[in-house]
Amino acid sequence: MSSLATSSDTTGNPGTTGTTAPRPPAARDASTDRSDRARRTARRRSRLEWIAVHSVAIAIAIAFILPFVFLFLTSVMTDDQAMTTNFWPTHWVWSNYTAVFHVDGFTTWWKNSIEYAVLGTCLTVVSSVPVAYALAKFRFPGRRLAMMLVISMMMLPPQVVVIPMYLFWAKQMNLDGTLWPLIIPMAFGDAFSIFLLRQFLLTIPKEYLDAARVDGCGELRTLLRVVLPMAKPAISAVALFQFFYCWNDYFGPQIYASDNPAAWTLSYGLQSFHGAHHTNWNLTMAATLLVMAPVIIVFFFAQKAFIEGVTLTGVKG
Repeated sequence: MSSLATSSDTTGNPGTTGTTAPRPPAARDASTDRSDRARRTARRRSRLEWIAVHSVAIAIAIAFILPFVFLFLTSVMTDDQAMTTNFWPTHWVWSNYTAVFHVDGFTTWWKNSIEYAVLGTCLTVVSSVPVAYALAKFRFPGRRLAMMLVISMMMLPPQVVVIPMYLFWAKQMNLDGTLWPLIIPMAFGDAFSIFLLRQFLLTIPKEYLDAARVDGCGELRTLLRVVLPMAKPAISAVALFQFFYCWNDYFGPQIYASDNPAAWTLSYGLQSFHGAHHTNWNLTMAATLLVMAPVIIVFFFAQKAFIEGVTLTGVKG
């Protein structure tokens, strides 16, 4: 009898030693439900805290995104619906985007814009980097005066020099009706690009340049082999700034190329497109999105280098 008593557990079940009885299924389900509710509450609280912290940024993002949503939805509407107050398309007309390219001159405007933006960006970068390098790393008489002239050119409105520039390029050089009066001057540097690059080059330690000179590198080779690889963020920022400026430039093509539709860019040709299709808001919105698309795509893929270049400049004066 004593051995039989020792082989029984505290619940009276024979054959077990020191073990507790399993909890009923109802108790396990209640415990699981409480833990699930606690996790859901924690996740909900975390989401609410994130929304509260980023509420201003979310509101600003919505304010920026809504115009693009309106443009897109209008661009895929029919002609009749685009003139109404309906916000959501009843029929998605994707052929509006192909119809835009069948408009006379639209593909030519694309070619001119790409030519203007690419050539202008390349010439600006190539001509501005050596000047910025000289102002940042060389010590020569009149260095401060040269920097003051660069800053003064930044503050000079382009409308001030438009008349003498037009008389020179259009009347003396006979380049009226082309984009070359806008492209060629970029081969002589840009004040803002020089200033931005110079501010970044000031942050490059002088020891790197001294080491390159000790190894036998001249100034040009030092610039190409040492400075340029380290200045990629600033060069990317300058290139993006100049590309956006050339792509969106309306004032320059209006001055020099307004009499020649074959030299129009997208920014200037879009105004003519709007005048010819002012009752077709769907086509106008589709054309607008096509004009904006390259800028958005370029910035989307290069935003890291752009932001890094902007934030790293201006560290030293």
